[in-house]
Amino acid sequence: MAKVNRSRRLRKKLHIEEFKELGFTVSWSFDEGTSEEVIDNVVDQFIVEAIQANGLAYEGSGYLSWKGIVCTQKLGNCSEENRDVVTKWLESHGLKNVKTSELIDIWWDELDF
Repeated sequence: MAKVNRSRRLRKKLHIEEFKELGFTVSWSFDEGTSEEVIDNVVDQFIVEAIQANGLAYEGSGYLSWKGIVCTQKLGNCSEENRDVVTKWLESHGLKNVKTSELIDIWWDELDF
């Protein structure tokens, strides 16, 4: 995006400068042969215990391999602590290949899965 003097209102609409929002991508996988019931239960637990309990939001999908993005429920920025909470929760529940990205601009950065 070209650098120009933009009004506060426009910066807010574009989610830039002081209105930039940081989040991170996350991916993990289940063991081959994991039942749909187990996958559903673990993902539901993940949303309740790691995401909602920490004021976060998750958008993603998968079956045995999951990919998504995590941001805050309200306008704001995720922190390194949020990344650690999500990573530790996934690893402590036996999920494999757990990866989280560095904090990224959720509106303008390219997602790296």
